[in-house]
Amino acid sequence: MPPKPLMCSTENLSKDLTGKVCIVTGSTSGIGLEVARQLAKQGATVVKACRNLDAGQALAREIAAETGAPVTAMRLDLGSLQSVRDFANEFEGTHTRLDALINNAGVMNTPEGLTVDGFETQFGVNFLGPFLLTKLLIPLLGASAPSRIINTSSVYHERGDIDFNDLQWEERPYNGFQAYHDSKLAVVMSARRMGQDLADTGVTSVSVHPGWAQSNLVKNTLPLWVQNYALYPVLKLMGMITPWECAQTTLHCVLDEDVPRHNGAYFSQCSTLYKVKADKPGGWPLEPRNPAVSDDEMGARLHDVATKLVGL
Repeated sequence: MPPKPLMCSTENLSKDLTGKVCIVTGSTSGIGLEVARQLAKQGATVVKACRNLDAGQALAREIAAETGAPVTAMRLDLGSLQSVRDFANEFEGTHTRLDALINNAGVMNTPEGLTVDGFETQFGVNFLGPFLLTKLLIPLLGASAPSRIINTSSVYHERGDIDFNDLQWEERPYNGFQAYHDSKLAVVMSARRMGQDLADTGVTSVSVHPGWAQSNLVKNTLPLWVQNYALYPVLKLMGMITPWECAQTTLHCVLDEDVPRHNGAYFSQCSTLYKVKADKPGGWPLEPRNPAVSDDEMGARLHDVATKLVGL
């Protein structure tokens, strides 16, 4: 049997968040939608950053009606650096504080392709877009401290191996799964580096593995009807859990008072996919076993390369 999911405490899920402002990217479905709804339920001002603005606005109205909290939607396409800059400018023009930036949006195992800026799709959407967004909003996060940055990674960062000589897969035969693994390793490495840079500022940066979610993320790997119906009992026995259960690690990292003591750390839901048995129950936090994560020189190199690629 798979391990039991870790669950955010009742105390954390009952905190009054009135006056707190949170951005949740990728919040029109799945984990992001659950996180946005729960934060609004606790009174937070929630900004749903969505590529599909119409869907985001409809859900914002629905959640606002359910909770009575201020919930809005703004357009954000993480595959476009200009869209990221436009979002950051608009947000700063309409909000005076930011308590939590939840970089939840992402893609998995996409066909070979490039973002509008010429980056391999998964490296661009999963890492470079959120990296730029975070960098642009750090001044506001600092002014609102204590504040937090939650970066969604994956158990598969364990299998990542960043090739600095071929970040955009121009030389190697494209492998969608490996590109996904690499992008998620970059997220963990960058969150750790930012945690080091933000030490003593009151801003906490962490990365999370939310769990194997029953969500739309799998659409490039197998049809959703196969996940949700045909193979659902088997996948559940293998460790697939609900979006609400997957939201628990993110919510813990937003809400728990102990998290700032672990700036730069990796927090993980349970997962049968970890290579080491001791890691399968998860951990808040959990020590990553990919040696690249603890390699400060490699982390600094990734940070410098990303900074140049996004034009900062």
